[in-house]
Amino acid sequence: MAILRSDDIRELSEEEMVNKRNELLFELARERALLATGSAPENPGRIRELKRTIARINTILNQVKKDKES
Repeated sequence: MAILRSDDIRELSEEEMVNKRNELLFELARERALLATGSAPENPGRIRELKRTIARINTILNQVKKDKES
């Protein structure tokens, strides 16, 4: 799955953002499971990228919710 940038995330609807976050969380869990079993990851920087993208989505979701309240 491609890592999303802020501009790409902002183009998504709120529901799509939540779905994308859930997909990334599942993928992160899978990567962590591979590490836990002792196997070498295909792309060592992938976990970091996933965590950053999830944080980006969470930040934008919070901004969207905050704007709706105002």
